[in-house]
Amino acid sequence: MSTVGVVIPAFRPEVERTLSYLRELESVLSPDVIRLELDDPDPDVVAAFEGSPATVNAVDRRRGKGAAIAEGFDTLETDVLAFFDADGATPAASAEAVVAPVRRGEVPLAVGSRRHPDSRVAGHQGVTRRVLGDAFAWSARRLLPATLYDYQCGAKAISAGTWRNVRKHLSETGFGWDIELIATAAALGYKIREVPIEWEDQPGSTVSPAGDGLRMARTLLSASLCARNVRRQTDRDGEGMET
Repeated sequence: MSTVGVVIPAFRPEVERTLSYLRELESVLSPDVIRLELDDPDPDVVAAFEGSPATVNAVDRRRGKGAAIAEGFDTLETDVLAFFDADGATPAASAEAVVAPVRRGEVPLAVGSRRHPDSRVAGHQGVTRRVLGDAFAWSARRLLPATLYDYQCGAKAISAGTWRNVRKHLSETGFGWDIELIATAAALGYKIREVPIEWEDQPGSTVSPAGDGLRMARTLLSASLCARNVRRQTDRDGEGMET
């Protein structure tokens, strides 16, 4: 059975909720290691996670979600690398479903999907967030080399070999990291499986229609350009896929 490492990126997490989620993941998923990547935390927050199922890496700056996940992945020595958002919006049973096809060697990359027809979503997002998300997914399907329902869900798993091959092409550190990961993997020819999940929208997110809309557009254009460059390089150099 393949070994599994989980990274949980967190910036100012709700401590009790995250602690509960870590315990749930340990119980249901039984990963070999859980790594909590904390950005710019207060000392009392770090102390609160002592004795939790996770190894805690706390840094005194805000790296961005993508940079935190990448740093965690680079540290892991497991066969499968996975990440899930600290708010627990993806229940542990769904986290296990995302990890399973990579753990079994069926695909090199699996992504959780809130928008898949078979997904079950509770506590739906507000109208603004939903409209922005729909627009993003529609645009991504036309600009990126991967055709998915959902590109942004905070639940993904990748084989260690695939991560090594994809990692060198990634430059995003924040919001756009997930999209760049998917676009690059697809450009390199990796098969991606979209896994329907149960998902519960968590309170506390705020959306600026103008700011977030512009950020989404920039992210898509950047990921699309990255994918094209990767594909050209792959065609030129004959870069092989390592899974």
